[in-house]
Amino acid sequence: MKDMIEAGETVLTNARLVLADEVIDGHVVFRDGVIAEIGQGAAKGIDCGGDWIAPGLVELHTDNLERHMQPRPGVNWPHHAAIVAHDRELGGCGITTVFDAIRVGSIVSDTNKRYGKYARAMADEILSMRAQGALRISHHLHLRAETCSETLLDELAEFGEADRVGIVSLMDHTPGQRQFRDISKFEDYVCGKHGLSKEGFDEYCDFLTGLHDRLGAAHEAGAVAAARRYGAVLASHDDTTADQVATSAGHGIGVAEFPTTVEAARACHAHNIKVIMGAPNLIRGGSHSGNVAAEDLAELGLLDILSSDYVPSALLFAAVKLGEIWGDMARGMATVTSGPARAAGLRDRGVLEPGQRADVIRFGMVAEVPTLAGVWVQGMRVA
Repeated sequence: MKDMIEAGETVLTNARLVLADEVIDGHVVFRDGVIAEIGQGAAKGIDCGGDWIAPGLVELHTDNLERHMQPRPGVNWPHHAAIVAHDRELGGCGITTVFDAIRVGSIVSDTNKRYGKYARAMADEILSMRAQGALRISHHLHLRAETCSETLLDELAEFGEADRVGIVSLMDHTPGQRQFRDISKFEDYVCGKHGLSKEGFDEYCDFLTGLHDRLGAAHEAGAVAAARRYGAVLASHDDTTADQVATSAGHGIGVAEFPTTVEAARACHAHNIKVIMGAPNLIRGGSHSGNVAAEDLAELGLLDILSSDYVPSALLFAAVKLGEIWGDMARGMATVTSGPARAAGLRDRGVLEPGQRADVIRFGMVAEVPTLAGVWVQGMRVA
C-alpha cells in the first residue's frame, strides 16, 4: 500500500475500481501519462468517497461534430470553434477517445438537393488542431462513406495512408431500406430537418433511388478498397437482413453499427462481427427510427459496444444501465471502454491496468444517473 505521493503522480483512493472483469475497492496510481499501479485497500491520495473509477470512454461513431458545425439549419459555424466546442463537450461527458464521424460523399448536381463536400477540409482542421495540442481528448478520423451520393469516390481519393484514418463505415441512406425501411420515418426525418413538402419529399426519394441504382455498387466497392488502402477498420451501417450481413462479412467488416433487426444482430455474431448499438436507443427504450431496441439485443447477448451517436452524455449513462441489466458493472463498462478500443485496433487504452494510458474517469450516482467528478487524459485532468 502506498504511503506517499511522488511528484507528478495522481493517486485516487477509496474508490470502486471497474477492472476488465470485476469491480474492486481500492486505489489507482497514474504517473507520466500511464497507469502505474492498481491496488486494493486505501492509499494516500485523493479520497473519492466510494465513487466509481473506470477507464475513459471510447466513442466510435458520433454525429456531434456536425451538430456544432451547423447548430441550426442553414447556419454554418466557424470550424475551429466547432471542433473545440465538440472536444470540450465530449471530455466533459467522460469520452477520452473519439473517432470523429465525417461524411464523405456529396450531392452537387442539384441545388435543391445539394449537400456539399467538407470531409477533406474538416479532417485537415482536426489533424492540425491535434498537432498543435489544442484538443484535450484523443481524436481519430472516421469516414462515413455515403454510397447514395454523387462524389464518394473522388472524396475518398483525397485521403491516404498518411491520414491514419481509423474507421470507414459503409452508409446507404437510400429510402425504403436499412435504417429507413419505414418510409414514413424517413419522411419525418427529412421533412423535419430540411422543411421539404410532401411533393418535394417524393421527388427527393426518387432522386436518391436513382443515385443508388446508378452508383451504389461502384461506391460500395470503392469504399471497401479505400479502407484497405488506408489500413482502416471497416464497418457496416444499419444491416437489416442476414444476406446483408453476409455481404458485410465478405467485405471483411469487423464492426456493425446499429443493426436494425434481431436477425441481423444474430448473423453478425455468427460471422464474428461486433455489434454497436446507440446509447440513446437504450436510454429511451427504443429506436427513434422504429428499429430493434438496444435493450432487446442486450438481453439476448447480442450487444457488444455502445455509441453515443447523437447524445454524448448518453454513453456513460447507458453503460451503467447495461451494468444493471446484466448485473455486472464491469461488463457494462466494457461496452464503452475495452470493447470499442479493441474493435478499433487500440491496445493501449480501455482497461484499468498498469502500462495502459491514464485515460480515467471518476463518477458517482445522483438520482440513479452517473455524474462525473473528474476526467483525466494521459494523466492530465481535462474535466
